[in-house]
Amino acid sequence: MKQTPGRESWQLPDSRIDVFAGKFHRHALVIPVINEGERIRAQLRRTAAAGLPVDVIVADGGSTDGSLAPEFLESVGIRALLTKQGPGKLSAQLRMAYAWCLDQGYEGIVTIDGNGKDNVEAVQIFVDRLEAGYDYVQGSRYRPGGKAENTPLERTIGNRLIHAPLLSLAGRRLFTDTTNGFRAYSRRYLMDPRVQPFRNVFVAYELLFYLTARAGQIGMRVCEVPVRRSYPKGEAVPTKISGFRGKLAIIRQLLRATSGALRP
Repeated sequence: MKQTPGRESWQLPDSRIDVFAGKFHRHALVIPVINEGERIRAQLRRTAAAGLPVDVIVADGGSTDGSLAPEFLESVGIRALLTKQGPGKLSAQLRMAYAWCLDQGYEGIVTIDGNGKDNVEAVQIFVDRLEAGYDYVQGSRYRPGGKAENTPLERTIGNRLIHAPLLSLAGRRLFTDTTNGFRAYSRRYLMDPRVQPFRNVFVAYELLFYLTARAGQIGMRVCEVPVRRSYPKGEAVPTKISGFRGKLAIIRQLLRATSGALRP
């Protein structure tokens, strides 16, 4: 396969790639995950049942719970399992997966969290927007037609009063739900030399925040679409962000993205 232009300069974590099927669609669905157990299995079953126009790529951060056994992934139609073996957290997983998808020739990439909170059927909406020429599509539970179910109050306050306003200001576009990992990017956006997402500076959540801000700054076509995000009722919140230190780290990463510190 012909190498993606500029590929030699990309900074990517070491990884293992297990491919189970060929390329059938123009767009990929990337699902970052680590130790989500039955949540990711149920989500992948729903994804398979939805008959979506995407090839599904699982980006594993190093799960040890057995939830991503190859025989199971093959049974639900996953195209590939990419397992990060180098340093870094979510942003490193995404760099690994996005690079592989671009190398494979995909025209757009949809990302959805692997913890079962999102309505996978909405992937079709993201693909439709990419096909219509949008470069960055953000899912929002707060848009008309969207739904926020059992969202913890502190999450709502942080998103609506801090996170979304700051990224809206930095990105020169109005956003309502910037903590939502349900989103999509065009190949054109990710490959633009003014973006350069494949850098080691993106380790934790920085890449998500940066790509939200950068799209509007360089004049890419941006929109939000309604989605449903459901937190389980009466159960622990499915999240990798916990404690005061974890929340403070998110604020620091947000400020780096909005201040321009992460630009090439």
